[in-house]
Amino acid sequence: MRLLLTNDDGLDSVFLHALARALSAAGHELAIVAPLREQSWIGAAKSRHRPVASAVADLGLGGPTWCVDGTPSDCVNIALAHLLPREFRPEAVVSGINIGRNASLSFIPASGTIGGAWEGALHGLPAVALSQDLTAEAYAAVKEADSKHAAGILASLHEAAAHAARLAPDLVAVTAPRSFVVHSVNFPFPCRADSTVRRTVPARLVTAGLFSPAADDGTHRFIFQSGTDVSPAAPLTDRAALDAGHISHTVLDYTRLGAM
Repeated sequence: MRLLLTNDDGLDSVFLHALARALSAAGHELAIVAPLREQSWIGAAKSRHRPVASAVADLGLGGPTWCVDGTPSDCVNIALAHLLPREFRPEAVVSGINIGRNASLSFIPASGTIGGAWEGALHGLPAVALSQDLTAEAYAAVKEADSKHAAGILASLHEAAAHAARLAPDLVAVTAPRSFVVHSVNFPFPCRADSTVRRTVPARLVTAGLFSPAADDGTHRFIFQSGTDVSPAAPLTDRAALDAGHISHTVLDYTRLGAM
């Protein structure tokens, strides 16, 4: 398949690199267009009020690569309209692998990884968003480039990328064009070769208090909170599947918003 890759953690993310190399090794044609800087928690935002720069970035990822000084949605929109060669007509947009889970109603709409995939769906393409769950300790180690935890994190990432290389093309193949569907896949931590895929729904998470009280200068600082899960016992949620060590597959069908 011909796949357009993006993410929200930025072009330098080893999680994006692992995905690109796994997909390339599986024989897929790739074009990679990713943000110049991390764009987490940006959702589907586009850079309306400023110019956005793009540039070629040859990182040896198995396909032509660009960086865009904007959001994941900017990346996909600009790529499809202006960057990709005419002979490269992508069959789908794949976004990720995100550093951390993108699970529950609290986090899915806020995710830049989901937003990048959704931009592909808005262009009529099948779209897949991929995320790697991490413990708080592992997440901090990734952000701080802490080599003490690198082996375990990279081993999990390797397995997640291998699963992604098998799963993403299958999900694309069963998704009709212009269906406005995003497949959200979350990998558990640690992810193993024998991790099983479970179909899930987004957990119902109540999340409040994400900012600190005002400091002396009147500013508030973001403080991560995992929220309170108020999901019913069934059906299986993305968070519950991850906590049980499964790969979570949630179908985000945007045509069902407002369904009667």
